[in-house]
Amino acid sequence: MKTAVMMMLAALTILGAQAPTGDEIVNRMMENDQARQSSLRAYSWKSQYTLDNKERHAEMMVQWTRQPDGSKSYDVIYERGDGAVRDHVFHKLLEAEVEASRPALQSRNRLNDKNYAFRLTGSEEIKGRLAYVLEIEPKTESKYLIKGRIWIDAADYAVVQVEGNPSKKPSFWTNTVSFIQTFEKTGEYWMAASNRSVTEAKLFGEANLVIKHSGYRFTPATMMMASN
Repeated sequence: MKTAVMMMLAALTILGAQAPTGDEIVNRMMENDQARQSSLRAYSWKSQYTLDNKERHAEMMVQWTRQPDGSKSYDVIYERGDGAVRDHVFHKLLEAEVEASRPALQSRNRLNDKNYAFRLTGSEEIKGRLAYVLEIEPKTESKYLIKGRIWIDAADYAVVQVEGNPSKKPSFWTNTVSFIQTFEKTGEYWMAASNRSVTEAKLFGEANLVIKHSGYRFTPATMMMASN
């Protein structure tokens, strides 16, 4: 464990502070998420999708826009490589992301105690910061919910990493998916940074999919609220 994390643990010991319970961590995480959703307005970013297996390669660059109500839209900047991968993987992912962002569906896939059961299992260091590790179990079966683990930053109570698989098979063309998603702090917000997954698909077998997010641009209203 690195020095910064050791110093934080030592400070808590000196102050006589007790580590928060699992319920306290989840409640603070949900409060943080609610504040984040309330303060964020429109913003945009780019996502690069790359898929490889033994025989196929494809890539796509997408410009995303998120509206104040949380709904998302996209424009494909370019796409190249295997056509079956682009049609049955990339475009299906884009369609699912847009569908999941619809205001009517957002509450069904949010990371909260209505959709998940949480269990605190310990703490770990993530890029020099202390994070709490919790197992998550969906309360209903849905292609938008996941089963696995999450890492919650001990200072900001924001999700910094997610590992697992969908609780329901995402599409006819995909048999299994396991993934690790990471987040990085951009200004005052923790934003998605990458998603690395191993997918078993009907058409082309096992493949590695990497999604990298970059170039976040926030509206002036968002930036003003973030600086307050």
